[in-house]
Amino acid sequence: MSYNGQSVEEIAAEIKSHIDDHRVRAAENAARIDEIEQKLARRGGGDGTHVGASLGQQFVDAKGAGLASMTRGDRASLEVKASLTSLTTDAAGSVGDLIVPQADTATTLPRRRLTIRNLLTVVNATSGSVEYPKQTGRTNSAAPVAEGATKPESDIKFDLETVPMRVIAHWMKASRQVLEDVPQLRSIIDDELLYGLSLVEEAQLLFGDGTGQNLEGMAALATAYASPISPDPTENEIDTIALAILQASLTDIPPDGVVLHPSDWWRMRLLKDGEGKYILGDPGVVAEPRLFGLPVVTTQAMTVDKFLVGAFKAQTLYDRWSARVEVGFVNDDFTKNLVTVLGEERIGFAAKRPEALIYGDFGNVA
Repeated sequence: MSYNGQSVEEIAAEIKSHIDDHRVRAAENAARIDEIEQKLARRGGGDGTHVGASLGQQFVDAKGAGLASMTRGDRASLEVKASLTSLTTDAAGSVGDLIVPQADTATTLPRRRLTIRNLLTVVNATSGSVEYPKQTGRTNSAAPVAEGATKPESDIKFDLETVPMRVIAHWMKASRQVLEDVPQLRSIIDDELLYGLSLVEEAQLLFGDGTGQNLEGMAALATAYASPISPDPTENEIDTIALAILQASLTDIPPDGVVLHPSDWWRMRLLKDGEGKYILGDPGVVAEPRLFGLPVVTTQAMTVDKFLVGAFKAQTLYDRWSARVEVGFVNDDFTKNLVTVLGEERIGFAAKRPEALIYGDFGNVA
């Protein structure tokens, strides 16, 4: 059998010859690569720079064959011209610039626990203002009626109330490089902006005066505390809260919370009876702050020596824009590689039943 005039044996011999030739060339290339690697290793790197022999190699070169005759207990030394130190100067042996500090997470400033929003009814708004009908009058003429007699007529009155949405906002400048290179910083900026909004929101909900772009807060709209019964001459802060709860209850809207400054709560918490026992419970007992069945919310947003008691769920907070953070370019930010980080929210507040809120003073601060 043949192919193009060649026998099978001749073709096989030719293929074997090519294979042998490739094996020889591969072996030669491998030898050259080994030689190059050895040269690079002796030179200290493959970048064409000579870094000199290591301390270990210098030791071997200096002592030579004498090392072979050493036995256990013999010692050999090598003089090193410079000691390695952590200095960052140009002196020999200074390697301080090579020491990289360990990176830890950033320590941020402490933050107040925010609580007032959680007391209220929160509703999403879809417009720049909210209108709601508020019942402002009731004529109840219900009475027993004789057979065949005319039945009395009753009446109710509604007024249309409008709640405007108010914007709370602030911003920070940051370089694009920093935000890209330090991811943690971006998170800190976002959190700080949102926290700042919440602080102002809480203060507005309690003490906004309704002027300009301010909300009309609960303290300004609440009914002033006036004891509905003659108080005991030895009345303390706990008694005052009890009487404020009674005053709120008489509006026919059951109160659901008490707001105090932490200092005033702890003044109550430390009150003792005639036997020296704590009135509000043993210090070793962990108990939710409560007075007369109502939760006590403590916040530094409340003024010291003041209190707010009442039906908080009867009041409504409207969220038009939930608190958010946005990034953009302002003025020449783009050419300066800066960005403006903006935090803002848009809210409205309606004290729908302000008569069910009682605001008062303990009388401990002049």
